[in-house]
Amino acid sequence: MTSTARTPAELLAEALRGDFARPLITFYDDATGERVELSVATFANWVAKTANLLQDELGAQPGDRVALLLPAHWQTAVWLLAAFSTGAVAVPGGDPEGADLVVSGPDTLERARACGGERVALALRPLGGRFPQPPAGFADYAVEVPSQGDRFVPYAPVGPQAPALELSGEVLDGAEVVARARRSAAALGLERGSRLLSGLTYDGWDGLAAGLLAPLAADASVVLCRHLDRLPPERLAERVEAERVTHRA
Repeated sequence: MTSTARTPAELLAEALRGDFARPLITFYDDATGERVELSVATFANWVAKTANLLQDELGAQPGDRVALLLPAHWQTAVWLLAAFSTGAVAVPGGDPEGADLVVSGPDTLERARACGGERVALALRPLGGRFPQPPAGFADYAVEVPSQGDRFVPYAPVGPQAPALELSGEVLDGAEVVARARRSAAALGLERGSRLLSGLTYDGWDGLAAGLLAPLAADASVVLCRHLDRLPPERLAERVEAERVTHRA
């Protein structure tokens, strides 16, 4: 089936209309031993809940800048698609002082306090666990997201020319994100059913493409590894075999 998607949210919608039970993201944290596998359907459900939180509870408006102070992680991937779905502009590693909202991991909370808008904190604990003690001045994502709706509809349609992603001061609209994702998928040699292993961070296009957007555009999947440098070569070889990895970034 030839993709007609013009926005990142439409790429996810196309994936849902296909084999929605297939894995989309298999996440490893080699500092904690965590492994999480999300099918297309499970990932889309997390995206819908997060987009509802972003739009209804946090009051995000189309064009609002959402600073994502987060590592390469399955929950970061969820936040990226949630921002794209609401029409907000995702800014990985962005300056919180200039952002309308900030989403922070546990290691960047002090930096995130510079944001004058809504602040959300992710504990990044296994199984999406909450903070033992919620950080002052932040909403705990793990507490807020479970009660959100499983279906998301933006208040206003998010078109392909709406700004979607800001990287190093360059703002890409939705159509540009999709076009770049397709080009990256082609450059990586991805096709339907490919399994791409990525240990890249999410602070630039290469990491975002390998860790989410290119596999999504190619109807492929990603084995996303955090702290991959801590994995001995023999264990990495075992993972490549066990996860049926076909490509590496």
